[in-house]
Amino acid sequence: MNPLFVIFRRELRSYFATPLAYVFIVIFLVLAAVFTFQVGGFFERGQADLQAFFRWHPWIYLVLIPAISMRLWAEERNSGSIELLFTLPIHLWQAVVGKFLAAWCFAGIALLLTFPIWITVNYLGSPDNGAILAAYVGSWLMAGGFLSIGTCLSAATRNQVIAFVTAALVGFLFLLAGFPLVLDFVRGVLPSVLVDGIASLGFLAHYDAISKGVIDLRDLVYFGALIGFWLAATAIVLDLKKAE
Repeated sequence: MNPLFVIFRRELRSYFATPLAYVFIVIFLVLAAVFTFQVGGFFERGQADLQAFFRWHPWIYLVLIPAISMRLWAEERNSGSIELLFTLPIHLWQAVVGKFLAAWCFAGIALLLTFPIWITVNYLGSPDNGAILAAYVGSWLMAGGFLSIGTCLSAATRNQVIAFVTAALVGFLFLLAGFPLVLDFVRGVLPSVLVDGIASLGFLAHYDAISKGVIDLRDLVYFGALIGFWLAATAIVLDLKKAE
């Protein structure tokens, strides 16, 4: 059996072996519902769409995704089981990708469980379901971006709290990079080329485009490159830690 799949199955199963998975899913569903129907003013808007639902995903992920990623490697290092993992006949990249995919799949399960909101909007009106599906894809890709950052930072420490805080902080910086208020500020002190570069690094610009139903190859490449970069950084960090 492929070692990557073995790691993936082991990690995904471990989530549901503890109350953490169920607590995370319940919190995510409650927050999604509150931000959609209460804060987002779903019924007051009088429109059959899920813009109020997807608008808050970056901020929900900013807190909840680091809660998933903080244990990925920090727990292995703190318990000492990482030494056992390194003795197994698997490549480091297989362990990194397998653990990441399990966490990403878990986040995807939580996202899929929001389908009653999708059903609700179809019951109340006639939404553009193609755009909604695209927004779900964009949300899942953004969750993968947050998760890849958290994976790398979890590998850099034994302390899960530190892993959580640093992942949330770095994720917040990636959100700020595309925030209009930040771009307006740096536009006054930096050349336009650098401003455009900063904007292209932010989550919001790429996620907003997909959440509106426009799946552009550049946005897919961005998330793919972002995830690949942070997973490669994770492997490098683990390799350096292994040599210590």
